[in-house]
Amino acid sequence: MSNFTPDFHNKKANLLNLLQRNSYKKGNFQLSSGKQSSHYLNCKPVSLNGYGLKLISELFLEIMNSETEAVAGLTLGADPLVSGVILLAAEKGIPLDGLIIRKEAKNYGTKSGIEGPKLESNIVITVLEDVVTTAGSCLKAINKLRENDYIVNEVLTIIDREEGGADTLRKNNVVLKSLFNIRDFIN
Repeated sequence: MSNFTPDFHNKKANLLNLLQRNSYKKGNFQLSSGKQSSHYLNCKPVSLNGYGLKLISELFLEIMNSETEAVAGLTLGADPLVSGVILLAAEKGIPLDGLIIRKEAKNYGTKSGIEGPKLESNIVITVLEDVVTTAGSCLKAINKLRENDYIVNEVLTIIDREEGGADTLRKNNVVLKSLFNIRDFIN
C-alpha cells in the first residue's frame, strides 16, 4: 500500500487544488479544539464529492501502513473517508474493513460505540481524519479502538494544521501521516 504510483504527485496536486478552492477560508474562526484561528479548513465539500473522495482514498491507500487490516474514524468527518478507502480497497482486491466510532455510545440496543463488522482482537487499524489540529478527535478514536483490543499506530489525515497534533499522537505511540499541512494553504 505504500509504493507510490507514478501519478501520485498529480493526484496530490489535483486534490490540493480542490481543497484550496472548496475547503479553505480566511477570516476569524473558532475551531473544534476551542482555539481561535484566521484559517479555517473544512474538507467535507471535497470528501463528499465523488472525484474529491476518490483522490483522497487513492492517496490514503498509497501512504497507509501495509499491515493495516481496517480503517476507522470518529463520526462525522471520517465517515466518507472510511467509506471511500474501503470501497477503493475492495476494487483493488485489498481486504480492508471499516469502522465508524460514535462520539457517544448508543444508549439503546447493543449500546455500541463502534459501528461496523465484528473484527478479531489485536488487528492493526489505521485511523482516518480530515483535519488534525490538537489531535483530540484522533485520540478519542484511538482510545476507543484500544479499549476494544485493537492496535493503532498511525493516523492518516488530509491536512495537519501543525498545532501540536503530531506531537500529541507521537506521545501516544502513533505516527501522523498527512497529505498536506497548513502552509500549503496560507502561502
